[in-house]
Formats: sequence, C-alpha cells, structure tokens
Amino acid sequence: MTIISPSLLACDFLNIEAELARLEGESDLWIHLDIMDGHFVPNLTFGHPIMKLIAGKSSLPLDAHFMVTNPDFYIETMKDLNLHVFTFHIEATQDAVATAKKAKAIAKKVGVSLRPGTALSSLSDELLKQVDLVLVMSVEPGFGGQKFMPESIARIQELKAKRAALHAHFLIEVDGGINPNNSQSLIQAGADVLVAGSAIFKSEKHNYSETISKLRGTP
Repeated sequence: MTIISPSLLACDFLNIEAELARLEGESDLWIHLDIMDGHFVPNLTFGHPIMKLIAGKSSLPLDAHFMVTNPDFYIETMKDLNLHVFTFHIEATQDAVATAKKAKAIAKKVGVSLRPGTALSSLSDELLKQVDLVLVMSVEPGFGGQKFMPESIARIQELKAKRAALHAHFLIEVDGGINPNNSQSLIQAGADVLVAGSAIFKSEKHNYSETISKLRGTP
C-alpha cells in the first residue's frame, strides 16, 4: 500500500487539532511536517512549540522534512518528539553521512532530500545505503500549492534503478504538486510515499478519506 503523507502546510492553521483528528484511523498514513527556518528557504513554518503540540495530539507517525540551514541543530532539539522520519537536505550539510548517523539516534527513519535542480549524483552510494528514505522534491521547496514538475518522474525512475543496483532499501518519497491526476504516474515510476497538501486539505467537501483513496488509485 502506498503511504500517503498529508502536509499540514496546507491545513487550516487555526484548527490544526481538528484537522489531525480527521486523519486518525487512516491506514498507511503519515503526517508531513514542513519545518522551514526562513533562511534555507524564504518561509517560516512550524517552530518547536507547535511541533511538540502536534506530536502530543496525533498518534500517526510524524514525517518531518527539515528545510533548514543547520539540520544538526534540530537533531538535538527534536530528540524528545519521537519522530518517525527525520529528513534533511543534502544541500544543507557538508557531511551528509555523519548527519544521517546522528539523526538515527532520535528518529525511526532518516531521510535525505534534494532540490529539483540538484543532481542525483550528489547522493553518494554510502549515503544511499545509510538512509531509510530519499525525498524527491517535485517543486521548489518553500511554499505549498505549486505546480508539479513532470521531470521529477525520471528522477524517481533513476532512484529506483539505483536502489536496485545498490541492493539498498530506502523508500522513495515525492513532495510537491501531487494530486489524483498525477499520483498513479508517480507510483508506477517507483514512489513509495506521496506527500499531498492542497489535494487533501482543500479537497471538495473536505472528504479526506476519499481523496487519500484516489491518490492511491484504490476504490
């Protein structure tokens, strides 16, 4: 079953608790948290107090994507949140393998992400064997509601082939502009996890379960 990770970046911020409650009980579902520092990307989102409150209100696995200049700082400050996934950007660290090893101490899974313009070759074989997840950005990171970049499909296919060649086991996650019209192409290309914000939280009649099923291509 394809994992769906609804991005809270697109939810009703004044009613986050209610939004989280509407997702409870869904199977193979994570909660995607976009943490931005206003420096690595030109936007600010969830800080530590909000992260802590969210962690205390949802039983669903927290899928945290750190779009920050200093991910190692957050490894220390987020250690008590029981994160399911800690994903950092390859562009934000000089020693990605070392950062991944540190993050493994506080999260069940460690992921690495890269901007659309960053070559997949920047992910070393050693790193790909170390991480549990690779997040392919299909929009420029920083803001929700952007249009999907179709060239991302080829990147997913390349990563899938690389995973097989290395006998690695990382999940392939995709984030940006995902909706029921393009989700099946991503799954067929090799995506294991789909991040969707606007498609879920701004769906017609706010029927989140139905939209999640459509993203998976299931009845």
